[in-house]
Amino acid sequence: MARRRKIKKVADGPRGSTSFTPFLGMILVVSSFFLYAASGVIAPWWGIVVMVLLWLVQFVLVCVWWSSYPKRTVWVGALSYPIWFCLIVGGALAFGWKA
Repeated sequence: MARRRKIKKVADGPRGSTSFTPFLGMILVVSSFFLYAASGVIAPWWGIVVMVLLWLVQFVLVCVWWSSYPKRTVWVGALSYPIWFCLIVGGALAFGWKA
């Protein structure tokens, strides 16, 4: 019985190419920051603090998952917009926030 070498799979792209997937996730999360930070027109200061802390958790999650789970970064970035919307609408319904 002859031993055979295991051949590693070669990436689809050219050597040294980088996937755009984690960059897209980071772009989505960073661009959603402006929604979270500029919600002071609607939400009180403590609501802004909670929302910015939640955004910070999303940002750290994207940074941690950058290399290990690049596709998950896109999901976190895409979900950051509906999460903001739900926080604003929920705050308006529960606490009477209004512009």
